[in-house]
Amino acid sequence: MGKRRFSINVFSDADNRILLLKRGFDTDIGPGLWGFCGGHIELGESPLQCAEREVREELGEHCHYRLIRELGPVSDTWYGGRFEIWLFHWLWQGGDIRLNHEHTEYAWVSSDQYRGYAVVDGVDEDLAWLEVWPVIVLNHEKLPPRLKL
Repeated sequence: MGKRRFSINVFSDADNRILLLKRGFDTDIGPGLWGFCGGHIELGESPLQCAEREVREELGEHCHYRLIRELGPVSDTWYGGRFEIWLFHWLWQGGDIRLNHEHTEYAWVSSDQYRGYAVVDGVDEDLAWLEVWPVIVLNHEKLPPRLKL
């Protein structure tokens, strides 16, 4: 069996804050923790198509954003390398966030506030891969050696 494929969306705004979503308690990975919008790439779907579908499903239809960077595939570190991950960094340009049942709340988080959030394993790695913030602000215990300073 091949690796499970996922698209992960990292949104930042004009103030360089990132959008974190608090996961519900009925999820397999990171229940009750903060993470990003994303999900499984369906058969016949491109990583970009998946990323855009997940935004519509998880954040609503009335979100405006522009692609900054696409990266992938990368192999996860935290889950034994069993996932193939495509990362998308978007600039948030406005809209009305309407969370679906998968998340209980959202927050726009600055690099100074970030360590105060309990995040899903892999979030620090995703931020490092995309170079959203300097690596120094991330949790180094959650970064593989190749992404540390």
